[in-house]
Amino acid sequence: MATSEEGAAPAGPAGAELTIPQMGVVEQVLVVEWLVEDGSLVTAGESVVVIDTDKAETELEAPASGRLHVLVPAGDEEVAVGTVLATVSTG
Repeated sequence: MATSEEGAAPAGPAGAELTIPQMGVVEQVLVVEWLVEDGSLVTAGESVVVIDTDKAETELEAPASGRLHVLVPAGDEEVAVGTVLATVSTG
C-alpha cells in the first residue's frame, strides 16, 4: 500500500491537521479504517488511517507526533478531497 505525506497541513503551533490529499482526478474517498484509536499517541510518519478511492486503498500518515483526534469516522459515506480527517495535538 502506498503512503502519503501530502495529506499533512499545519494547524498552528499546537497541532497539525491530517487532510485527504489530492490524488489525480479523484474527488471523493471512503475512510475505510482507522489504524489507531481516537485519543491515541502517534508518531509523525506513522500510518494512522486507510482511505479508498475507486482504484486503490492508501494509508495516510500522521502529520506530527502527538495525540490523534479523529474528526471523520470510518464508514460508508465518501468525503471530499481536502477534508480534515483528524488533528494531532502537539502542545
